Amino acid sequence: MTGGTLRHLPPRHFAADPQAWPDTTVPEHAQARVALAISRALGERIEEGGWSLRHAAALTGVNRQVIANVLSGSSWVDVVTVSLLEDGLDVVLWPGATARASLIA
Repeated sequence: MTGGTLRHLPPRHFAADPQAWPDTTVPEHAQARVALAISRALGERIEEGGWSLRHAAALTGVNRQVIANVLSGSSWVDVVTVSLLEDGLDVVLWPGATARASLIA
């Protein structure tokens, strides 16, 4: 698998305070920092929309448990999931991006 041992532990493992995810920092793992930024942006959008995880799942086509795992930092999020979440919730999740990934020509 691409990434080798970098993915055998969840992103939250690399946080300064794993129990505080996503309200923490990730000092020494760039990819876990990306996962943290996605988790924060996703949580903010769900809260802003006033949606339950079940409703967010219905809007995006992403399994509710997968959304919960992204929010908790307990699994690495893949590109397809990020794109589905961005499109379904009308939000940019990837750090530094200015548009949803599916809109890029």
